[in-house]
Amino acid sequence: MKNFTRLTVLLFVSLCFAFTSCKNEYKLFVGGSAKEEGEKGMSVFSFNSQNGSLKLISEADVGQNPSYFCYSSKNELFYVLNEVMEFNGDFGGGLTALRYDKETNRLEKLSDMVIPYGGPCFISMSADSGYLFMANYPKGSIAVVRLDEKGLPTTVSDTILYVKENPDTSHAHMILSDPAGKYVYVTDLGLDRIIAYDFDGKEGKLNQLENGIATFPEGSGPRHFTFNSDGTILYVINELGSTITVFNVDVRQGLNSVQTVSTVRKDYPEQNYCADIHLGKDGRYLYGSNRGENTIVTFRVGNSGLLDLAGHTSCGANWPRNFTIDPSGKYLLVGNQKSDTVSVFRIDRKTGLPSKLSGFTAVRSPACLKFFDID
Repeated sequence: MKNFTRLTVLLFVSLCFAFTSCKNEYKLFVGGSAKEEGEKGMSVFSFNSQNGSLKLISEADVGQNPSYFCYSSKNELFYVLNEVMEFNGDFGGGLTALRYDKETNRLEKLSDMVIPYGGPCFISMSADSGYLFMANYPKGSIAVVRLDEKGLPTTVSDTILYVKENPDTSHAHMILSDPAGKYVYVTDLGLDRIIAYDFDGKEGKLNQLENGIATFPEGSGPRHFTFNSDGTILYVINELGSTITVFNVDVRQGLNSVQTVSTVRKDYPEQNYCADIHLGKDGRYLYGSNRGENTIVTFRVGNSGLLDLAGHTSCGANWPRNFTIDPSGKYLLVGNQKSDTVSVFRIDRKTGLPSKLSGFTAVRSPACLKFFDID
């Protein structure tokens, strides 16, 4: 009997090492819209995936309006965008590099630099972690920044201003590589299009693909997007049209639109502005945020990648700009920008809906929520 018990314990321990589901504490990083100098714009929380609770463990001043960020596990650095039009006395946005101290749970500023044209709103990394990609909203431009051997930003290796004659008509909103890390995609909310590039990792240059532009109906306002796991399906959420467009991905033939669905209820009478979009951990459900209706919309994902409405969940607060799903896949956390709160929902396993509200946590104007395993 004792041997059986020992074997059972050893099996359980082995499974815990093999599957991350046994871990129940994760770190959540939240960026906000800090306006005043010295205001704490980035927060670090401990998240308990057993009960859905958040505990604040540190805050950091990372400059004005740190509205979006990414993390490199290779470089062990955070890269934060300062969504401003003037940075360190120069015209342009800001890029701030930070290191996270695992012993003190604090973020330490290492460097910063100016990004051309200003107003950066999205940042991501190249597949080899050697470059950063940035989308700048106000003037409609994108930028590529080279990193040195320590992972610190050094120079802007490429920048593209989409409409030089009247730059205020273009609004680049997101830039991200496909799952294979081969091609880079950019949504232009102002010009109602998405553009695909081949990335030259030696020169740090973006080269537009031959069939690299897909257009949307006028006034759609493509904002954020996500791929399925193998990169064959692309889902784009449209801020102004309150819709999600589904594309089949074929690099040689370009993106082929196969479906467009509404994100709001049929009887919703007011203005709505979509914001964020994510697939659930198993890829069976797709989620989008509605600012105005203040809901998370959930769709079932069919075998062909097409969407079927599952339902709407009230955020219980105002202006859900950004949201994320915890590493366990059991919770969906929403940053309600105008309510200064993060709401935590448990995802129903049967329906996929974020149905049970676990609680609210006060966070100043949350604009970006991300989990990273950096313990």
